[in-house]
Amino acid sequence: MKKLFIYIFLLTSFATFAQNDQLAYNYFEKGEFEKALSIYQDLLKAQPNNTFYVQKIAASYQQLTQYDKAATLLLDRYEKTKQPILLVEIGYNYQLQKDQGKADKYYKQAIAAVTENPNNVYTVANNFEQKVLVQQALQTYEAASAVNKSMNFDYQMALLQGQLGNTGLMIDRLLSYAYANPQNLIMVQNQLSRFMNEEGEESFNGALRKALLLNTQKTQDIFWNQFLSWFFVQQKDYGKAFIQEKAIFKRDPQMFMNIVNLAKIATDENEEATAREIFAFVLQNTTDPDLLMEANYYVLTMDIDKATAKDLPAIKNRIDALITEYGITPYSLDLQLLKADFEAFHLKDTKAATATLNRALELQLNKFEVAKVKMKLSDVLLIDEKFNQAIIYYAQVEEDLKNDAVAHEASLKMAKASYYKGDFTWAQKQLKVLKSNSSQLIANDALELYLLIIDNTVEDSTQTALKKFARADFKLYQNKKDEALAGFKAIQATDKTASIQDVTLLRIGEIYESMGNYDLALQNYQQIIDTYKEGIYVDEALFFSAEIYNKKLQQPEKAKPFYEKMLFEHQDSIYFIEARKQFRLLRGDATPS
Repeated sequence: MKKLFIYIFLLTSFATFAQNDQLAYNYFEKGEFEKALSIYQDLLKAQPNNTFYVQKIAASYQQLTQYDKAATLLLDRYEKTKQPILLVEIGYNYQLQKDQGKADKYYKQAIAAVTENPNNVYTVANNFEQKVLVQQALQTYEAASAVNKSMNFDYQMALLQGQLGNTGLMIDRLLSYAYANPQNLIMVQNQLSRFMNEEGEESFNGALRKALLLNTQKTQDIFWNQFLSWFFVQQKDYGKAFIQEKAIFKRDPQMFMNIVNLAKIATDENEEATAREIFAFVLQNTTDPDLLMEANYYVLTMDIDKATAKDLPAIKNRIDALITEYGITPYSLDLQLLKADFEAFHLKDTKAATATLNRALELQLNKFEVAKVKMKLSDVLLIDEKFNQAIIYYAQVEEDLKNDAVAHEASLKMAKASYYKGDFTWAQKQLKVLKSNSSQLIANDALELYLLIIDNTVEDSTQTALKKFARADFKLYQNKKDEALAGFKAIQATDKTASIQDVTLLRIGEIYESMGNYDLALQNYQQIIDTYKEGIYVDEALFFSAEIYNKKLQQPEKAKPFYEKMLFEHQDSIYFIEARKQFRLLRGDATPS
């Protein structure tokens, strides 16, 4: 029992001490320095050898402009302990009093202490860094490495050079450190990506590209090809990344999966031409059945997306041949889902699609695979306007995979099904929650649909225009583009609800764009830009116009003004970052490799 009481007493004392520590920290952060000082002084009495509390007391004195008290405390503590970190504190106390001469005297003593004992480098350099004394921190690292050659501070010194604006030195040191310590490559790349994504990054990116190319030529080590590939992926220049990956593959065929992954990234980023080129390379250079099936799947997906009516029979034969080759097993589930999607949305054969999916549900699938099949089955049921059945399946997926990304997607699809059905009240309730989703794509889609319902309910309490719009949207979902286009045009011609007009123009423009009728798409986008300058769809109209001119019509000079307008007037747009990148490329900011 005695031991138990001692244990409880110690535990309680520790908890109280920790609370006081946190309380002092909170007071200091809120600027209540007198209260913080009082608690830190009590804490130091309890732990008289705690240098951290000495530092916090000195900092509190300094905030209260009681520099003499800070000096007395720090000098007294240094005389007792001879800790070099306190020399930094003493010097900084003089610097705050504008006495740089005395400050530098103590800074030099701190650095000299590191020369005498290099193990002091960590505390001294870190203290300099915390006080943004970058030059002194650099000198500290240099002093330690000069005495002890085994110590390497390339990473720390690189970041300090970056703070000083010496990006060339920073790049060289980071690359040197990464090459010597490949286990820390991701850490280095994370630091580099911060600079790559900041304003004025073109000069930095050009310098980094040049340094990587020089290292590639100098050592012929595939480490540098891999680094260059990473760099080009960050720049979304997948063609150049592919060149590096091919060079790696020639020397190390075991790295083939990197090429497959690059193809997937290019597909996800809608870089179709590059994705096709990479998948063609995959199909020519592997006999692995998994990779062959995966590559064929992605190529088929791209072909389906671009298919016209006359292409459909050939695509059907290709899908059937692959299903026959790989069999109806869990192994080929993605192919089966693609088959069902193709049957429903392109061949308009929902019975065949349902049969394909029901066969898949009979397989030994895990809960995530079952969810994928049920999601697709819901999509097919929705095509047939079986709204309630579709919603039930979506709800099952949501329930089975709570908090998973697939469950959130099911929630969004359930809300859209309610919207298509005309049940705007229920859809609005679901969308209100989803617009705060952690997934940006889901949140953006939910917010856009939520605002559409809200705006067109405020202006038209009968929701007449909204019902017509939802119906046309549903035709678009069914992949009945001509019927959808006719529905949206009817709204544009006959409905005078102002809040529905700009989004109707956007839908019409998107349909024309998907049909390859770029002139009519541009006309509708321009009408939004001219007539609805204060609307919420202007950024999309600007960006879509720029992309058509830049990537579809190969007229970059016409694209530039649209990208530029995005940069100056729509910094909060989800398309802002891509617009900025494309504008700078067209302007010639990026250094050619």
